[in-house]
Amino acid sequence: MSAPIQATIREQLGGEDVDVSVSHGMTVLDLPPARLLATVRRLKEELGFDLFLDVTAVDWPQREPRFDVVYHFYSTAQRVRVRVRTRVTEAEPAVDTLTGLYGSARYMERECHEMYGIDFRGNFDLRPILLYEGFVGHPLRKDYPKRREQWLIPERKPEPAS
Repeated sequence: MSAPIQATIREQLGGEDVDVSVSHGMTVLDLPPARLLATVRRLKEELGFDLFLDVTAVDWPQREPRFDVVYHFYSTAQRVRVRVRTRVTEAEPAVDTLTGLYGSARYMERECHEMYGIDFRGNFDLRPILLYEGFVGHPLRKDYPKRREQWLIPERKPEPAS
């Protein structure tokens, strides 16, 4: 990542509760969930990160808070990426939705919700997008049983003959 944008991000967004570092050549912002929406809004509107690339989670079952929710953004003008990471607990795995800033967040948040059980407050369409309705559990959590079998179609009782 270019040094000028790293310095700008550190100056404008860093603070006592926002840690700015570099990992694998990419600027990384670690922040509390309460700061997520405001920080991403500034990344988009003030610093030109106009493309929302993805959102995922990392499950750390032995750690508290258990989940990292990880976002990647790209600036098409500056041709640089930035990673934003926040931590949420197993008891309350929730962050604010980014659908008001990036329309594509609607679908990416659905996938993350489905696979990890992260709730996105304000995204009112968290229906399954990869799995079927009625699937039980979150298959990318590390405590999900690898050999668990689930019925694709619920069992139906035969209808009585008329």
